[in-house]
Amino acid sequence: MTSLPPRPKRFPLSLDKLGSARPGVPGAAAAAEAREPLKPQGHWQQAAAIKARQTTPIGLGLDSAGVRQRMVDRLRREGLSDDRVLQALATVHRHHFVDSALATQAYEDTSLPIGHGQTISKPSVVGRMMALMLEAPGARQRGHLGKVLEIGTGCGYQAALLMQLSRQVVSVERLKPLHDKARANLVGHHQIRLVYGDGMLGHRPSAPYDSIISAAGGDDIPQAWLDQLAPGGRLVAPMTAPSGRGQVLVLIDHVRDAAGSRFLRSLHEAVLFVPLKSGVL
Repeated sequence: MTSLPPRPKRFPLSLDKLGSARPGVPGAAAAAEAREPLKPQGHWQQAAAIKARQTTPIGLGLDSAGVRQRMVDRLRREGLSDDRVLQALATVHRHHFVDSALATQAYEDTSLPIGHGQTISKPSVVGRMMALMLEAPGARQRGHLGKVLEIGTGCGYQAALLMQLSRQVVSVERLKPLHDKARANLVGHHQIRLVYGDGMLGHRPSAPYDSIISAAGGDDIPQAWLDQLAPGGRLVAPMTAPSGRGQVLVLIDHVRDAAGSRFLRSLHEAVLFVPLKSGVL
């Protein structure tokens, strides 16, 4: 969930990488799941139709596939190139996840308020983070993200996108009103498990996770997330930049090989997300 800053430079930002790391070969857990085909998420259309009848303003034409495709075409021109991510963005109806008064802005590349001081993230940022996760060795071998832990459900939009690219999504939200809103938005999505709880703790009962993504950033990555990241897995999250000013995306790979188990970290472009907080409200 991104905050609402002045509109930044268009995606992607051309920052020099602040660090780089090459992950090793993923562990046996990832190999056991390798080459298992990802089934189309056909339940999305049924759930989307229900949601549309509940919230979509009449006469806007926002359910047209062409509206979503124009957004996808813009993102492709601006540098988002993973076809799987673009297809997910073309499939999920973003306007179903925002207030009806903001529906006409849903397919702009901008964050929008969802209440309680939170926002729905820009499609370009969400797409970039998902593309980074899909580049992990384990995800490349499986052909999908496997089991995903999402920190910060918000309105449920990112969880719906992640479901297009994974086997299962576990999403944790600390704000009860947003947890309830996401549950209503995601009715019928039985492969998405919504958890009301402290995201800084992850969700140990469903661990380990092949992929972890956070929609809030802190000074460092919580140890609980690292403990719940499977060997061969990848974590993508915003974090305070080493300079102490602003945030950058951090990518962490869990590598296990003959040398043992370790985490390889690299820093990527500048971003702006809401702060990561503990506890529940």
